Amino acid sequence: MIFLTFIFPLIGFLLLSFSRGRWSENISALIGVGSISLSALVATYVIWKFNVMPPAGGHYTIVLWQWMSVAGFKPDFTLYLDGLSITMIGVVVGVGLLIHLFASWYMRGETGYSRFFSYTNLFVAEMLFLVLGDNLLFLYFGWEGVGLCSYLLIGFYYKNNNNCNAALKAFVITRIGDVFMAISLFILFQQVGTLNIQELLILAPHKFQVSDFWITLATLMLLGGAVGKSAQVPLQTWLVDAMVSPAPVSALIHAATMVTAGVYLIARTHGLFILAPEILHLAGLIGGLTIVLTSFAALVQTDIKRILAYSTMSQIGYMFIALGVGAWDAAIFHLMTHAFFKALLFLASGAVIIACHHEQNIFRMGGLWNKLPLAYASFIVGGAALAALPLVTAGFYSKDKILWEAFASGNHSLLYAGLIGAFITSLYTFRLIFIAFHGEAKTKVHAEHDIFYWLPLSVLIILSTFIGAMITPPLIGALPESTGHAGGVAKHSLELASGAIAITGILLAAMLFLGKRRFVTAIANSSAGRFLSAWWFAAWGFDWIYDKLFIKPYLAISYVIRNDPIDQIVGLIQYATKASHKTLSYSETGQLRWYAASIAIGATLVIGAIVMVAV
Repeated sequence: MIFLTFIFPLIGFLLLSFSRGRWSENISALIGVGSISLSALVATYVIWKFNVMPPAGGHYTIVLWQWMSVAGFKPDFTLYLDGLSITMIGVVVGVGLLIHLFASWYMRGETGYSRFFSYTNLFVAEMLFLVLGDNLLFLYFGWEGVGLCSYLLIGFYYKNNNNCNAALKAFVITRIGDVFMAISLFILFQQVGTLNIQELLILAPHKFQVSDFWITLATLMLLGGAVGKSAQVPLQTWLVDAMVSPAPVSALIHAATMVTAGVYLIARTHGLFILAPEILHLAGLIGGLTIVLTSFAALVQTDIKRILAYSTMSQIGYMFIALGVGAWDAAIFHLMTHAFFKALLFLASGAVIIACHHEQNIFRMGGLWNKLPLAYASFIVGGAALAALPLVTAGFYSKDKILWEAFASGNHSLLYAGLIGAFITSLYTFRLIFIAFHGEAKTKVHAEHDIFYWLPLSVLIILSTFIGAMITPPLIGALPESTGHAGGVAKHSLELASGAIAITGILLAAMLFLGKRRFVTAIANSSAGRFLSAWWFAAWGFDWIYDKLFIKPYLAISYVIRNDPIDQIVGLIQYATKASHKTLSYSETGQLRWYAASIAIGATLVIGAIVMVAV
């Protein structure tokens, strides 16, 4: 029955697409949310059956049909169901259903209501292709599909040119990573002869030595694809601009599912990365660098959704650290808990934005805690989970597991990056909460009460607490066991240290941002403060650097070749032919004496040439 999980969303996509917006919002919501609800029912049954009746060998393989057969290359549309894909299905469909429910309220009255749900239905189907595909080509099909849906949803409000530019930016930058991934597929098929993931994991150790050139290059290209999709340095600049999309889109694509696809890709192909330890370590370094850079950038942002966007990059950085130290299960565990609390924060931010008449600047809010109690509770619980508040939040258990694995593997630089990120995360998260929900009210607020508003938020609040951390992904057998499971005093000491760091960040945020904020204002107005604020606000200047290195040279080249010089060079053949024809036409005089003379001259030249060659 697993194929029904994506059949229902595909049917919903087709119905809504061909309706051309002629159906009422109620019918569109019924189809859009109903298709995901049916998918969730099937997924629940499949997950239950998988856990109650585990398959022999730890996985199911379901062949749907053969995709193509070309010179021995026969990829199938085959579904592969193991503990890892079961976990991802639960995240994609479970969190996706809650977001769809919220969106049915949030998007009311918007132009393109049915179009919105057609895009999100297609996205869920493509995401399921990505996590269920048993070969890299099928996975790549879903990979490109979610990229297309991301483009459509980021540019949903297409009448605003800035939104269209943000969608195009996301599409182009993620396509850079996708090209790297395609190159990896070419290398793996050429070297191993298959793109079936399980066959690759079995054959690769026999084909390649550790750190062999081709496996190193192939995994480096796979990492490039993961970095682009998961918005890690240096391909991270698209995610923040993507916040022009509706809040449910930010929750669905840019927090809970699509941006974690890179983490899933590396975990799924773990056997290849084990053969390239340098690339695996590079993944960890990229994660650590992303944590530090994006944390400081989030510290000075004023847009509520952009702050959360930077936190998404940072949290995925923790997942990359876990992958880099071989803590595969810790990466997927944090992927799951992050989906809970980040979806909660983005949906709650949407509720705040709607209540504040589409205002997104936190400094123009204030005093919202008693006017929007559920949104406030969502931010308190979600923010605490994001800051990894000890014992009571899901984020504490998953993040501390990553920090311990980094320590146990001896990667102390990654541990320090994670601890620095933990402190700054708690600081900027509660900066947002204290500024937006406390202090003096600066805008009129209208509160909404609807079951599709409070139900998804309430469920996500529960999942963001320690209750969500009690959900254990069935990863035994699907991924290698981590080396740092044994703990003891050292592990408890690290937990105490990270918990103290998180609490210290929250207390410092309260000192700095509750009340008059004179001290932090003085720092911000100093020369060093203005410089750092501008630098961090511009995300360390990555967009400026890329503009100078790539965009300006590209535009200059485009200007030079605006008249298509290649086409003009090819056109010279035509001009030369016409010129020679015109020149030879002058010899057609119609005079017999001229023709006889030309024959004699030609014969003489031929005989002379023969004599010269003979001599």
